Amino acid sequence: MRILVTGSSGPLGAAIVRRGLARGWAMTGLDIRAETTTAILADVADDDALARALEGQDAVIHVAALHAPQVGQVPDADFHRVNVQATAALLRLAAEAGVGRVVYTSTTSLYGHSLVPPPGGLVWVDEDTPVRPRDIYDQTKRAAEDLCVQAGSVFPRGLAVLRIARCFREAPPARAAYRLHRGLSMADAAAAHVHAAAGTVSGTFVISALTPFRREEAGALATDAAGLIRARLPRVAALFDRRGWALPARLDRVYDAGRAAAVLGFRPRFDFSRL
Repeated sequence: MRILVTGSSGPLGAAIVRRGLARGWAMTGLDIRAETTTAILADVADDDALARALEGQDAVIHVAALHAPQVGQVPDADFHRVNVQATAALLRLAAEAGVGRVVYTSTTSLYGHSLVPPPGGLVWVDEDTPVRPRDIYDQTKRAAEDLCVQAGSVFPRGLAVLRIARCFREAPPARAAYRLHRGLSMADAAAAHVHAAAGTVSGTFVISALTPFRREEAGALATDAAGLIRARLPRVAALFDRRGWALPARLDRVYDAGRAAAVLGFRPRFDFSRL
């Protein structure tokens, strides 16, 4: 399998390249910043460089983007150029090059205002949760998703959009708590992309650690998450206690990655207990 990975010098792109190489694939990284995981130094918005990079590829994993921390730091026009216009060009050029499959890296951030819970409540987030962008990052990621959906039928092995949950490098207590309800390890984020690239399933998928919570527990999680965990999930409570970590008192959202497990066939390996 020959795979082009855009944004290959960033944490996620680099992890994807390494994961693919470990699988025995020929991985070609493209980025504006030099790294050992990047073979082609070029702007993803450079159509000529992108066209050359796509030649002979079986699939492309499109990670390159401007991100939320850059909102207000770079002009909105740059977000449109990199996140939307470059995605449109990539889809067109990939189709012309005969690429069989595309995997697009999206984000749970684009749910935006829908992530704000009602007073005393919790938001259960899945693929059917309304997308309500808050800023230029969310807006351009949604626009790029729309382009992917429109172009998906062009690719013989389909196109998958992966909405990646929080996978920052954080202190272990924070990582463990987030993986209970809306977090993901970087290793699993990379594995999801490689898994998707190898398959033929199309669609949009929330990629997060599989939560131990149930939808009908939303009310209890919003008011006394620690109490619910101690009552129903004593193993979780015991692990947190042994490590001296505080259980979350209340939760405002839960990401449900059930569709990715059932339809895409991807199950993360690293949960709250494996950091």
